[in-house]
Amino acid sequence: MQENTELNREISNEEIQKAVGIINRLFSYYNSKVVGQPGLGYSLLVAMMTNGHVLLESVPGLAKTTAARVMTEAVNGSFSRIQCTPDLIPSDIIGTQMYNMATNTFEDKIGPVYSNFVLLDEINRSSAKTQSAMLEAMQEREVSIGGKTYKLPEVFVVIATQNPIESEGTYVLSEAQLDRFLLKETLTYPNPADEIEILNRVESDVFTNISAVASMEDVLYLQKLCRRVYIDPAIKKYIVDIVQASRNTDKFMDPKLAQYVAMGASTRAAIAFMETAKAVALINGRRYCVPDDVKALRYSVLRHRIMLTFAAVADDIKVEQIIDAIVGAVKTP
Repeated sequence: MQENTELNREISNEEIQKAVGIINRLFSYYNSKVVGQPGLGYSLLVAMMTNGHVLLESVPGLAKTTAARVMTEAVNGSFSRIQCTPDLIPSDIIGTQMYNMATNTFEDKIGPVYSNFVLLDEINRSSAKTQSAMLEAMQEREVSIGGKTYKLPEVFVVIATQNPIESEGTYVLSEAQLDRFLLKETLTYPNPADEIEILNRVESDVFTNISAVASMEDVLYLQKLCRRVYIDPAIKKYIVDIVQASRNTDKFMDPKLAQYVAMGASTRAAIAFMETAKAVALINGRRYCVPDDVKALRYSVLRHRIMLTFAAVADDIKVEQIIDAIVGAVKTP
């Protein structure tokens, strides 16, 4: 009862100011380390504030690992990097039982999944069984070793990467697995000016100057405050209308575009919209959500949840076009 009362309590100006201060410090630290990927930093911060998971898709060398490490350093969290390969097995990630000859007993050894931030590099190179074990840990936020259950850290964010151009030796994530990621980000190459700045920062060895600008307590503070951000019933209906429109494109969109949609978004998409809208509102220093908060991360929320037909690939129709058409067809409150 006390927890429900706390969630319903209006956010004060002092709480907003404290949250904005933490957020600004995190953004400043990220921008001082990572060049040319502001959207990635924004999504990682939203994921941190909502305790959600992020799927990153790009060709190699676009600072995915660096960005994940930087956000971990910024809050002084624990970080694990797991390089996914076809021979990786679930116990390599979750943990296993080890025999201790000194005590003549088996001891539980927790795997690298037990961290605040876990980077799954090239997740699509691991086998379906390994992917399933990791995604189960992401959903349940606990692991079981030798019949004993271990709760994962209170702040637990998985950042999975995949390379879209190399398909040899990969295991494509199923729709059900993709749906478990709060956001999906696609990264592009930096422009020439940003690339020169990257060279300058590497030359000056900027990445060795590590100093946390926030703490895990600050992250938990943002998470709790996020849950208290007010979202009006009209905004909730707006979210549901967008999700419903994605499932009934023939009724909302131009038939030429509607034919390219094979499957619409699930209820998880509606939940993701609500959670990200609250985080965006807080980032903007507000205690309530507006329609633009819902639309701010529409691509990231929907691009892995709307499945297109083979005809869309053949006709070079991007999922972002479909998302814009869906959101544009729904009346904004």
